[in-house]
Amino acid sequence: MMADRVHPTSDYSGEIPPGNHSSSSSDPSSSPLYHPSDFHGKSDLSSSPSPDYVIQVPKDQIYRVPPPENAHLIKTYTRRAAGRRRSRGCCRFLACFALVLLSLAVAIAATAAVLYLVYRPKLPSYSFDSLTVKNLNLSLPAGAAFSPEIDAAVRAVNPNSKISIFYREGSSISVFYDGVNLANGVWPAFDQKPKNVTAFVTALTGKGIRLSSAMHTKMLTAEKRREVPLTVDARVPVRVKFGAVTTWTITVKVKCDVTVDKLTPAAKIVSKTCHVKVNL
Repeated sequence: MMADRVHPTSDYSGEIPPGNHSSSSSDPSSSPLYHPSDFHGKSDLSSSPSPDYVIQVPKDQIYRVPPPENAHLIKTYTRRAAGRRRSRGCCRFLACFALVLLSLAVAIAATAAVLYLVYRPKLPSYSFDSLTVKNLNLSLPAGAAFSPEIDAAVRAVNPNSKISIFYREGSSISVFYDGVNLANGVWPAFDQKPKNVTAFVTALTGKGIRLSSAMHTKMLTAEKRREVPLTVDARVPVRVKFGAVTTWTITVKVKCDVTVDKLTPAAKIVSKTCHVKVNL
């Protein structure tokens, strides 16, 4: 509903103006409220203040039916508010997830620190006792195909007093000369107790190896000097046991520089150096 309310002007005093009060109320012209003497001195109507108007609009139209020109603003604000609520929900989820990850990382770090302080882990060490080479006759001309056979005698040492090492399947071991792959084989799987030294021999083989003329000459010169440098690379998956706790499978990388005096079954090691790295 819409209604107009008109407020009286401030000139009205609320008193009945003087006049003939006995006139009949049926005649508007004779009514005291409309007597001409009421307007004595008020003939200039333009100087009187304008009346005030109050327009009443139902509340349901104000709150529930926005004007058409503002309808798109209401939709925009509603979408923004919904987006902010979703954004706040995502932020809370991410914050909780990050807190869980941080707590897990702290727990793992604390456990690792305790294990390190209790067990004092040390890397295992490796060395080669011998490398015997077969079927690598350098008297053949350059470009000839070779099928080398190399027997590698390896010594593995576990220096830890409270840690066991389990060598698993899936290992590899290769012999190179100046980047040329001569033979490949596997590292045997076995369990190594604390303070244990294990020696084993692994057979490495190659097939169809061809040396370039420059490489053939270089290898022949090295053999004449009785210093043939070879590189042995091994990748071994292992598990480590700390007391009652066994780790997941990690990879031990072994790289050894081994120099032999000749490339025959009677080869002797002139020098050897091994480096060990662990990939968690």
